[in-house]
Amino acid sequence: MSVADEVILTTSYVVAGREIEREIEVITAECVFGMNIIRDFFNSVRDILGGRSGSTQDVLRDARKTALQELRNEAASLGADAVIAIDLDYHEMSGGNKNGMLMIVASGTAVKLSAGRSV
Repeated sequence: MSVADEVILTTSYVVAGREIEREIEVITAECVFGMNIIRDFFNSVRDILGGRSGSTQDVLRDARKTALQELRNEAASLGADAVIAIDLDYHEMSGGNKNGMLMIVASGTAVKLSAGRSV
């Protein structure tokens, strides 16, 4: 397990049972994924016929996991113990020669937790 894997991620403004010693800075991680044109075609057929799009859900899940890992890596490089107030934003980029690009941005505040006992 790497140091980055030990960084706590939360959408909350606090870390349960821990005291925040100081805020380090706002950090972000951006990831762009291509949505395969053939997958898009089958998804559009599925949209017409009804049902869930497993392949699109897989891309969204992979994008989210990648962005959060990048956020962990960034926090670890700053010496942070946690990232609080995490927000995930998804954006579709298309037009021109772009075929269904998906961008996910993860942002939050890197913090150092007190070394003392838990709250």
